[in-house]
Amino acid sequence: MKQLITLITFILISICAHAQSDVTKFLGIPVDGSKKEMIRNLKSKGFNTVPYEDNILKGVFNGTDVNVHVITNGDKVCRIMVCDENPIDERSIQIRFNKLHDQFKNNPNYIAFEDNTISDDEDISYGLNIENKRYEAVFYQIPAEFNDTMAISEKIAPILISKYSTEQLQNPTEEIRQDIINITTTYMTYLCTKKPVWYMISERYGKYSIIMFYDNEYNRANGEDL
Repeated sequence: MKQLITLITFILISICAHAQSDVTKFLGIPVDGSKKEMIRNLKSKGFNTVPYEDNILKGVFNGTDVNVHVITNGDKVCRIMVCDENPIDERSIQIRFNKLHDQFKNNPNYIAFEDNTISDDEDISYGLNIENKRYEAVFYQIPAEFNDTMAISEKIAPILISKYSTEQLQNPTEEIRQDIINITTTYMTYLCTKKPVWYMISERYGKYSIIMFYDNEYNRANGEDL
């Protein structure tokens, strides 16, 4: 039993180490490493730094003029924040929000767990200022491991071995089959949640803009400094 626990612990550590090499990407650039390195990579994509703001760059992203903010946790980049430079009116922001939603939804590199499109009759101004709504949509970059069923099987095997005998796994009941599906789904969902890309509507003086976030959850603060 002790040897089995040691084996499972070792494999779980290996899972985490492997997963952290597969992080969220922005324009193909891993959201990781130092701020200096990230800014250099962004400049290679055509972005330019803003005078007196060494962590903000200007450029064009997905056909829109934007400001790109490089955000770190300690010495590691954990988020890229992309803000529309030119705010627009309410109807235009509803169209832009839904267009982005369709673009993400139709992109095979992303997955979403719900539909967050905004209906044509939605009063966004009222929702934001009176009802305190947040108009946002969350997508997840599909982990590289999703294309390798053997790798996933190897990761969840220790969990199954700890719960079932060899005979049970070779001739699983319907209950065991469902449990295997649940464990696999939980593991794959966990990998997804570490690579979120989401966006929201921001309002200022009656004008609206989109703010997008490319997050590397492996580099986010998890209470280590408490």
